[in-house]
Amino acid sequence: MDERISREELSKFKGLIGRVIETVNRKIIGKKRELELILATLFSEGHVLLEGVPGVAKTLMARTISKTLGLEFKRVQATPDMLPSDIIGVQIFDPRNNAFLFKKGPVFTNILFVDEINRAPPKTQAALLEAMQERQVTVEGVTYNLPRPFLVIATMNPVEVEGTFPLSEAQVDRFLSKIIIGYPSIEETVEILDRYDEIVDLSDVKPVMTRDDIIEMINSARRVYVDVNIKKYIAAIVEATRRHPMVKLGASPRGAIAIYLLSRSLALMDGRDYVIPDDVKKAVYPALIHRIILKSEARISGVTVTSIIQGILEKVEVP
Repeated sequence: MDERISREELSKFKGLIGRVIETVNRKIIGKKRELELILATLFSEGHVLLEGVPGVAKTLMARTISKTLGLEFKRVQATPDMLPSDIIGVQIFDPRNNAFLFKKGPVFTNILFVDEINRAPPKTQAALLEAMQERQVTVEGVTYNLPRPFLVIATMNPVEVEGTFPLSEAQVDRFLSKIIIGYPSIEETVEILDRYDEIVDLSDVKPVMTRDDIIEMINSARRVYVDVNIKKYIAAIVEATRRHPMVKLGASPRGAIAIYLLSRSLALMDGRDYVIPDDVKKAVYPALIHRIILKSEARISGVTVTSIIQGILEKVEVP
């Protein structure tokens, strides 16, 4: 195992994360948990799927995070006629040099926000997810590496189905985490109204981290210690999803890996170089909520994935 992370590094990381959360929370009201999970996904070098109805600040959250982290941000609005080249890029003939030049698409950025990804046709979805997995694109036999860090934040509207192309289970599984963005409370809504003009103006948002800081945290997350009993705890949770009577398809090993990666990043963000069971519990919901397929009788009985995960966490013995 690599050398343990120093106290100075841990203190630095916790301080930076505290400043990031404080800065973003000035614009995004009442979404601290969701913000922490998005950051943990970034430091785990994964990608995040946000599900929520329109108007719950998904785009604003992504923009604010990118400005606070000092990263390049690009937004793509998915449409039924979108082509893979609209995301990846296209070869353009240059008559001056009598040669084709590659014009890079919006995927060449640090944070790519894909709004309503399920409105893009399957071929375009597949092209994007290939870039997410391989962190590179190949055009006309030439491979282009994507920048690091690279985070895709994709959104889905849970209500509308007309004019959409639902992501397959295999595609959804490529997202390290899925985060549900719910409605704000009455008190939070009042605060949003009181501070609306201030919230939508991002000109005063200044970076509190650098790209080098983020790369350092990504590398340090890999050095966070995970005890064998914690690993067994993760494995037991995932196994329980496969044995549940209301579950048609439980979490795969990729689900266990997602919990493992997210819990390491959450520990680091909290100023620790070791994972505790509470880190695992925080990581379970975003890691598994999109990886469990219910039987039809579960829906009829009103059983949800969330309630199943909650029940599993209550039954599986904590180390």
